[in-house]
Amino acid sequence: MTSVQSGGKSRAFPMVSELWAGLGGEPDMCRNIRVTGQGALASVFAVSDFAAAVLGVAGLALAEWIQVRSGVSHGVAVDRRLASLWFGFSILPKGWALPPAWDPVAGDYACADGWIRLHTNAPHHRAAALRVLGTAADRNAVSRAVAGWRGEALENAIVSEGGCAALMRSVRDWAAHPQGRAVLAEPVMGMEAAGEAAAFESAFEHSRPLAGIRVLDLTRVLAGPVATRFLAGFGADVLRIDPPTWEEPGVVPEVTPGKRCARLDLKTGAGRARFKALLAEADVLVHGYRADALEALGLGADIRAARRPGLVEVSLNAYGWRGPWLKRRGFDSLVQMSCGLAEAGTRANGADKPVPLPVQALDHGAGYLMAAAALRGLSLRQTQRRGSRWRTSLARVGGFLSGWPQEPDQIEIGKPQDADYASFVEVTEWGPAARLHPPLELGQTGMFWDRPAVDLGTSLPAW
Repeated sequence: MTSVQSGGKSRAFPMVSELWAGLGGEPDMCRNIRVTGQGALASVFAVSDFAAAVLGVAGLALAEWIQVRSGVSHGVAVDRRLASLWFGFSILPKGWALPPAWDPVAGDYACADGWIRLHTNAPHHRAAALRVLGTAADRNAVSRAVAGWRGEALENAIVSEGGCAALMRSVRDWAAHPQGRAVLAEPVMGMEAAGEAAAFESAFEHSRPLAGIRVLDLTRVLAGPVATRFLAGFGADVLRIDPPTWEEPGVVPEVTPGKRCARLDLKTGAGRARFKALLAEADVLVHGYRADALEALGLGADIRAARRPGLVEVSLNAYGWRGPWLKRRGFDSLVQMSCGLAEAGTRANGADKPVPLPVQALDHGAGYLMAAAALRGLSLRQTQRRGSRWRTSLARVGGFLSGWPQEPDQIEIGKPQDADYASFVEVTEWGPAARLHPPLELGQTGMFWDRPAVDLGTSLPAW
């Protein structure tokens, strides 16, 4: 069934082969994927090929799960255009508007010897940056203050204060950096076997192949929520848990369809006890806590494994799982600066300021790979009676993408058009909305959500 049809040479299929092998998938399954459609997002790197590839890999993992549970084999079809558009916003509000995606202070600033990006969407991250700069939350004042700093010194100062910042480095500089060397030596997705577990015996539904699978979601913007949105789209019972005061209004309508969203304070004994009770009934745990953060809360790997033997656990760390930046906070836009993607775009365009990828491709790419890992973990539990732990990072995903430059003469994919959206109206808490057509097809198994998008904290922390 293998075929690739596009306007220009596509690298989606070799990407699929490499990523699927990294997940330990059976190589022959790659023959069951078909990528159709034309065009590419404007980028120095092959972002549209990457989008089609990671959705294809997630589709292969779902097809494997369906075959394991039912004996039925499905081909996987990925629409290249829709895959690219899903790397942006899938939701189109009708009569209302999404909140701004960025805090007014967030963005790129010229420092004394280059460019630095400040990530200030979270109030405590903004406060940390402003303390270091000694200025108010005014963009012009911040710009003047940043200009007096050398980039690496400012990056280190903001990070030490508990904030988030990233100096723009080249791919070559990142490869020579201690953290770059450490993370690029890691697999894109690492896996280790965990405890024994019983096979699933519940009835299987082809229309909702993940029905009855419980996913405990401890993730925030943006990779983890993309992963769990995918799982919810095929019937998984996803319960998202956030801290009492956490908000991310710019993306919540985008990433919460099909989920229930609750709050727990894991810093309290009562919150941890409730979490452990939820974990005891979960099949999959997805989390994006920095390395050792759950351990610091008294919820370390040994405790998690004892509470739920055979658990499939998928985790994300921004800058990797080894090296001096192991515990550094990070987001897609920062990692693009660190690992050379933004610098390559700047240089290729002859620009006088950073030119990042046209979408948050590291977040979305990591998200679909995390979904694929969760599904592979479920298949391994079913066939080998064991749990598994999977780990990836934005920086390693960025390292993968940096090895795939865009092929020339691509037809540019523009903004979403009316025909790209499904006719179904999703009645969200904020108002009616349309969603892009699903980018993935598996026979009669469709991607849709049983619930519309909801705000955080609207459900009880219970299955």
